[in-house]
Amino acid sequence: MEQLKTLAGVTMKDVAAHAGVSTATVSRTLMMPDKVSAQTRDKVEQAIALTGYVPASQTKSARQKGNRVLLVMAQDITDPFSTDVMQGIQETAAEFGYTVLFLDNRRQPVDRETLSTIMRQANGAILLDANFPFALSAEESSQFPPMVMANEYLPELKLPTIHIDNLTAAFNAVSYLQHIGHSRIACICGPAHLHLSHYRQQGYVQALQRGGIAIERSYILEGPLSFESGASALSRLMALPQPPSAIFCHSDIVAIGAIHQAKKQGLKIPQDLSIIGFDDIALARYADPPLTTVAQPRYQIGQQAVLMLLEQLRGSPSKRNSVLLDSELIVRESTASL
Repeated sequence: MEQLKTLAGVTMKDVAAHAGVSTATVSRTLMMPDKVSAQTRDKVEQAIALTGYVPASQTKSARQKGNRVLLVMAQDITDPFSTDVMQGIQETAAEFGYTVLFLDNRRQPVDRETLSTIMRQANGAILLDANFPFALSAEESSQFPPMVMANEYLPELKLPTIHIDNLTAAFNAVSYLQHIGHSRIACICGPAHLHLSHYRQQGYVQALQRGGIAIERSYILEGPLSFESGASALSRLMALPQPPSAIFCHSDIVAIGAIHQAKKQGLKIPQDLSIIGFDDIALARYADPPLTTVAQPRYQIGQQAVLMLLEQLRGSPSKRNSVLLDSELIVRESTASL
């Protein structure tokens, strides 16, 4: 079969498309061929030959001496959602011979000069939230390594991004509550400075509007994505003259905190109150009762962020600035028909 002309812009995605497999499978074939079937290996090798793709391990940068380091910045690396994303980052980076340095913006604050020095020593960086410590001028940006965002989406930063459609995911969750008979639906939101909180709240509002339900402002509360915030918001909501029959929470942590407080107040979940979370962290299925929630592909978010970053390091930036991964509503025992 005639080989296609080699192009500088050929990426791992092109290989995956030709082979009819995922980019993760291409990565696994290149780094751990013994972990894939002979048939899959043949497909990927033929696609590489056709496209003229040069694996990162064979590029000039891969042959240069010195450390190969990716910097990952997060608001809180102890958050269960972030730890799952970071596992995807670390394991995928390791396949390509990169060490990952995790920087906690909240627990390990650094000044501008120190962070600039760290950034310039890394091969690339992944931002797990929107809280970059300082504004970047065009001159400073050009001195920093390639960067991508994971989970958050900020068009103004113009960074390649891996995330889900938070608005649609929230819309579907609240629409489900309406479908099973609820009309008094509250929303415990995350901090307003997080764009994902804005999108999830918009999804909540649009679902109520689509269902012909008036927006009750006292049903919308905002706070940190924490157990304590969920517990506090639950107490405030249930003290209203007409409390909600269901609550949509912006994270599983918030939802579990709300369930805990509801039980302390003598409420039965879901007989007296239905609660939905967001993220589907491991703890969600072991909550009491098991939590209905929006499942995000946490590991894949981290994995795809690394693959996107490595494409940039090869000089082949993604043609798309934003890549959406699928989410899914997982129905468990914390919700019931009214």
